[in-house]
Amino acid sequence: MKAFARAARVLVLLAVIALLAGCAVGPDYQSSSIALPMRWSDDKSAQPQPAPVLAQWWRRLNDPLLDRLIEEAVQGNLDVAAAKARIREARASRRQAVGALFPQITGSGSATANQSSAASAGVGASSFNQFQSGFDASWELDLFGANRRAVEAATYNVDASEDDLRATMLTLIGDVASYYIEARGDQARVALARRTAASQRATAALTQNKFNAGSASAVDTAKAVAQAASTEATIPTSETSYKEAVHRLGVLLGREPVALASRLARATPIPAPRLPLPKGIPADVLTLRPDVRKAERQLAQYTAKIGQAEAALYPDVSLSGSVSTTALKLGDLGKSSTIGWSVGPTLSVPIFNAGKLRAAVEVAQAQRDQYHVAWRSAVLTALEDVENSTVALAQERIRIRSLAEAAQRYGEAARLSRSLYESGSSSFLDVLDAERSQFSAEDALLQSRVTMAKNYVALAKALGGGWDGAIDASRPEVVDADTGPHLARGL
Repeated sequence: MKAFARAARVLVLLAVIALLAGCAVGPDYQSSSIALPMRWSDDKSAQPQPAPVLAQWWRRLNDPLLDRLIEEAVQGNLDVAAAKARIREARASRRQAVGALFPQITGSGSATANQSSAASAGVGASSFNQFQSGFDASWELDLFGANRRAVEAATYNVDASEDDLRATMLTLIGDVASYYIEARGDQARVALARRTAASQRATAALTQNKFNAGSASAVDTAKAVAQAASTEATIPTSETSYKEAVHRLGVLLGREPVALASRLARATPIPAPRLPLPKGIPADVLTLRPDVRKAERQLAQYTAKIGQAEAALYPDVSLSGSVSTTALKLGDLGKSSTIGWSVGPTLSVPIFNAGKLRAAVEVAQAQRDQYHVAWRSAVLTALEDVENSTVALAQERIRIRSLAEAAQRYGEAARLSRSLYESGSSSFLDVLDAERSQFSAEDALLQSRVTMAKNYVALAKALGGGWDGAIDASRPEVVDADTGPHLARGL
């Protein structure tokens, strides 16, 4: 009966501990809400719009080389590699937090040589060996959920780090597309300047012939040569911009700056996006924008940290125990040996700490508030990005139509004035003005095409378009060798 009663008391104690172990303090995280408009400002449709499909949005630019460069950038970019390392760090930190929920057991052993003297009893000195081994165990019961809140916070941190990787890749893909578009635009501007300068040099040669024949003045000749030189002077600036874009692309791919010089040397047209790009509704940014998701996960993480801080205000109970065996011979351990054990709870109660623990709770609450504000700011910034990019893209499409018509008309005027000048029916000033206006209009048209393509990229980024393929964050960048016990070098 005594044994039964003892077992019953143990079962009751374990049941009470199990119930208490399910307790937690601090606020439980609940998804925050924010008022959002029902549609974008340019959406006049009364029908709800489906969520946009932004997978591989860059393929709408219809440039196979750009597609390959983006795939290579995802694999080789250093910012992406660092974000993957942060994921591994967050996952390892979570495993550390989970480990605190379980008992901790350590083993120990010792061997000592001893010598004793008993001269007062008339006995000579004696020596003996003593061997000891044992186990120590401890388990924090986590009655008020401090460790479970730590696991909760670590789990949210893993989610945030994964969204951080997605945000990094979104930025990367947008940067690769933008710099690629800039490079192609600079190539086109260089080619235009060279064609225009060659035409203007031909006009200067014609003017020189007319001057030799007495039908043109030295002023006309000087102006013709000066205009050609002015056009040629724009080439180095565009060449510099092109080289800088190529160098930036090389670094974005995780390579040396000039790694892509040969692949981009052959000029191709400026990428032209296939429009329109579906935008869905404003609420879609909450799920599609990785930076918004990251901010929300960080808010959840720091909400859990309040519970960690509050748990320190309550008593802490842990169970500890040890078992040890001592013998004079190594072979006697566990058999003909002295065996001792101890087991019991330890209670720690915060009595006076001058407000330190309560202040820690207030610190955690203030941090949570900061991340709440950061999440709201991320949402509003995302909405602003979409609205700005939408307006910029729409207005640039209008501008590009006007510039295209202007470039066409100035081209016709330049050809007509040159023909009339050759026949002597027009003055050189008409030719000079027409050629200058044609170059300016065509150059502005090229820049507008670059701007429109970059505005498309900005809109895709603002909507949350990024890499939708598999991402392996488990492989470390540096694989260490010979990490086991070995002789230290340099000693």
